[in-house]
Amino acid sequence: MKEYKVVNWKMGLTNNNERLEDLLNLHAKAGWRVIEVAENTTRIILERDKNR
Repeated sequence: MKEYKVVNWKMGLTNNNERLEDLLNLHAKAGWRVIEVAENTTRIILERDKNR
C-alpha cells in the first residue's frame, strides 16, 4: 500500500534551488519520492510505501 504527501513549496527571494534541494533530500531520507511537480504551481506530490 502507498501513502502520499503534498508539499506546498514557498519560494523566497534567495537560495531557492538550495532550499528546495534540502527539502527534497530531507523527505527522501524518510523514504519519500517525488512523483509529480504540478506545473505552474508550487505543489509537489510525494509517495512512499506505507508498510516499510
